[in-house]
Amino acid sequence: MQPISRMSWLGVLPWFGFTLLFLIAPMSYLILGAFQSPEGGLTLANMAGLSAPDIAASFWLSIRLSLASALVGTVTGLLLAHAVVLGGLPIWLRRAITAFCGVASNFAGVPLAFAFIATLGRLGLVTVLLKSLGLDLYAMGFSLFSFWGLTLTYLYFQMPLMLLVITPALEGLRPEWREAAESLGADGAQYWLRVGAPVLAPSVLGCFLLLFANAFGTLATIIALTGSNFSVVPILLFQQIRGNVLYNPNLGYALALGMVLIMVVSNLLYLALRARAERWQK
Repeated sequence: MQPISRMSWLGVLPWFGFTLLFLIAPMSYLILGAFQSPEGGLTLANMAGLSAPDIAASFWLSIRLSLASALVGTVTGLLLAHAVVLGGLPIWLRRAITAFCGVASNFAGVPLAFAFIATLGRLGLVTVLLKSLGLDLYAMGFSLFSFWGLTLTYLYFQMPLMLLVITPALEGLRPEWREAAESLGADGAQYWLRVGAPVLAPSVLGCFLLLFANAFGTLATIIALTGSNFSVVPILLFQQIRGNVLYNPNLGYALALGMVLIMVVSNLLYLALRARAERWQK
C-alpha cells in the first residue's frame, strides 16, 4: 500500500471545504434551529409541531405524490431502458435517446411548468387540438393542476432519470445467463422470471427509492404550476421561513429536518440495494 502524499491531500482540500460550507455547516444550523425557540432556548415544541394536522397532511401529500411519480417513472423508465439497451435499436437512436434523457432528467422548475402549461393547460396546444377532435380532457376530469397532473409533469424528469440509472444494471445482464437458461429449456418469460427479474430487483428497487427522493424535494415545478395552492412540504416550509402570515423560522427548520430524515432513509436504502446489486453483477 503506497503512502498518501501531501499533494493528494491538497487535491481533496476543495472537496472538504465545499462539504464543510455547503453541507455540514447548514445541517448543523438546521438541527440547532429545529430545537430552538424564538427566544433562543432549547425546546421540543418545533418537532412536536410536525404532528399538527395541516403539517401531517402536507407530509402525507408529498409522500403520496413522490410515491406515485416514482412508481410510474420506474415502470415507464424501465420499459424505455429495456427498449434502448436490449431492444436492438440502431446505435444512433440509442445515443440520441440517452443524450435527451441526460438533459431532461435535469429539466425542472419554471421552464418545465411553462412547457406543460403550453402543452396540456386549459388552452395548451394538445388540449386545444384534442378538443377540436371531440376529446375535451378537462371536461373528462383531467387537470394539469391536480395530483395526477403533477405526477404526469414529474414524469418528464423521472422517466429519463430512471433510464440513466438502470442502464448499467441492464448492461450487466450477461448473455451467457440467457444462453444457459435456454439450454435448460427455459423460454423468454421463464428467463426473466427466474433469472433476469431476481438479478435486477435490487437495482430497480434502489432506483425507485432514488426517484422518490428526487421527487420529494421538488419545489420550483409545483409552485410554478399551482402557486401555493398545493400544500406539499417544500411549499409549507417556504411559507414558514419567508411568508408574512405563517412566519415561524424554527418550525420551518423542523420541517426541513423532517424532510432530511426522510431523504436520508431513502438514500441509505438505495445505497444498500445498490451494493447488493453490484455483488450480483460481479
